[in-house]
Formats: sequence, structure tokens, C-alpha cells
Amino acid sequence: MDILRQEKYYTYEDWLNLDDGHRYELLDGELYMMAEPSRRHQEIQMEMSRQIANYLVGKPCRVYPAPFGVRLFKGRHTAFEPDITVVCDRSKLTDQGCEGAPDLVVEILSPSTARFDKFTKFNEYLRAGVREYWIVDPDTKTVNVFGLKEGEYMAKAYGEADTIQVHVLDGCVIDLPLVFAETSNA
Repeated sequence: MDILRQEKYYTYEDWLNLDDGHRYELLDGELYMMAEPSRRHQEIQMEMSRQIANYLVGKPCRVYPAPFGVRLFKGRHTAFEPDITVVCDRSKLTDQGCEGAPDLVVEILSPSTARFDKFTKFNEYLRAGVREYWIVDPDTKTVNVFGLKEGEYMAKAYGEADTIQVHVLDGCVIDLPLVFAETSNA
């Protein structure tokens, strides 16, 4: 994830109004250009979103695939676009996205964002109180799940043959063989 060379401090409002054909995340007034997702990244995102959305039919929580803005702290000039966001408290929803900590955030790693997702966003999500944070690695076909307990994240790792119980969505199970299934070339 590349920080843009900038002379300007960007506000949250500036971020909302950017319209140059690129996607950015904002961290303490600095813009970070987001790479275009690969086909594989999008397949994983769509399958996970589909499984969650199917579970949520008729339930109060909502799932939002990127682009969907998340502003963890009001008054701070920071905003992210997680790959998948689940929000159960509808009072946090605005026309721009989510204000406050979502219940579940899923980030799918790409070479340019891996460090940012694993460290910077991890700490921001923890500090904000995101109840569950998943980091999906398409290369190793693994998912690291971090569940919030007493102000700390407890980690558990899953492989491509596993299923994952979404702890913030009682009864929702993600089938990783479907998530990591290879698509045919036909």
C-alpha cells in the first residue's frame, strides 16, 4: 500500500469527496492508494460475502463488500474500506458507510496491502473494538480469525478444508472449501 507524496493533510470530508478514479484509505490525514483487486481476490470476497449474506436473510445485521467506508472514530481523519464489513447496529450506518466499529471485518491480503492489513489495521480495529477481524491469505489458503475478548484479540488459524463459525453471527458458518475453490478456465 503506497502512501501518496502529499503536501496536504486530508480530512475525512476530503476523503469522501475524492473523485480521481482511484480508491484510497485515510490514516491520520494521509492518503494510501489501494491496489486494484485481482480476480482471485474478488472471487474470495464474493464467495465469503455470499455465504454471509445468505445467512443474514431476515436478520438485522447487514454485510457490505468493498467499496464500503468505515470510519472507526468520529472526529479522527481516518477511514478504511475493508473487503467485507458486517454491521449489526444499524444506528452506525450512514449514507457514507459505517461510523464506529463494525461487528466483523474481513481483509483479503494482496502483496501491496499485507503489511498494512496485518499491523496497522489490526491495531486500529482492536483499538476501535471491532469484535471479530479476519485476515484471509489467498496464497496460503488460510484465514486467521481474531476474536475480541477482554480488550485483546484471541487468534485462531484455519486452512482451506475447514469451516469457520462466525462468532458474532450465532449459527453462521463459512465453508472454506467453497471460498478457496479454484475456478475452471472453461
